[in-house]
Amino acid sequence: MYQDFFGFKEKPFSLTPDPDFLYLSKQHMTALNMLEYGLHSQAGITVINGEVGSGKTTLVRRILQEIDQDVTVGLISNAHNAFGDLLQWVLNAFELDASAADKASRYQIFVDFLVSEYSQNRRTVLIIDEAQNLDMQTLEELRLLSNINVDKYLLLQLILVGQPELLELLQRPELRQLAQRVSVDYRLKPLKYKETLEYIQHRLVVAGGAANVFDKYAMAVIFYYSQGIPRLINTLCDFSLVYGFAEEIQPLTMPLVLDVIRDKLQGGIFPFPEKETNEMTKVRALILQQKGIDIGQLQQDEDEEELKSL
Repeated sequence: MYQDFFGFKEKPFSLTPDPDFLYLSKQHMTALNMLEYGLHSQAGITVINGEVGSGKTTLVRRILQEIDQDVTVGLISNAHNAFGDLLQWVLNAFELDASAADKASRYQIFVDFLVSEYSQNRRTVLIIDEAQNLDMQTLEELRLLSNINVDKYLLLQLILVGQPELLELLQRPELRQLAQRVSVDYRLKPLKYKETLEYIQHRLVVAGGAANVFDKYAMAVIFYYSQGIPRLINTLCDFSLVYGFAEEIQPLTMPLVLDVIRDKLQGGIFPFPEKETNEMTKVRALILQQKGIDIGQLQQDEDEEELKSL
């Protein structure tokens, strides 16, 4: 829709995880290094957690692109509450026959597979995304699977990726044996102000556009209302590009982005920041000082407009 107008080869702010657009902030680089270390050091269990939309799945996609040829990977990309029988999911993830009627037979199929991979000097890794949705029984079953060994060698490595609730699960006394098996863990936090600006410019350039499509005040507002969460940044940037195309505005300015945010807030789905971080407070104060606009008052403005219409 707006690609030709801004000179993009593709959409720069798609919500679909795309490792080609991965921006390696300091913490994302650290998380990537932790994943790579977990794989290469044959760590039993690696845990990566972070808020919704923080870039966890994109990191997993990057790892899958770069993984060594001697590693066999099974991916369960969207665990959920109605997970059902774990072994069926695991066998399907490795493209093994999951039709055996009883659990013991499915377990033996998986053990035979692990031993076969080991005999060929191949390592086996199971990655589970959205792992916070697993119940305690399933997590305990995962621990038992990770205990499968030949002599002193563990045959299965686990990578659990999930939201902060995953940590809450692993801290429960009932799962202390699983938690003790975690060799590598890292938590992704929202991007800082400077990182948010670099993230936006990075994606613009990767998509074939110019880095200055958004002016600095527009990006500052996006940082404030996205709270540094990449998925929310993508949402605001994408809608801003649509508005900019419709109004034929380049570069995109703060007033335009504020219009986007007002409309998103009015829709009732986009989250209004519940609290300000120190950086958000500084950005808000700086814009108020330089532009005379309090960007933190948008929700209050909307409430006042609704009252006037009554």
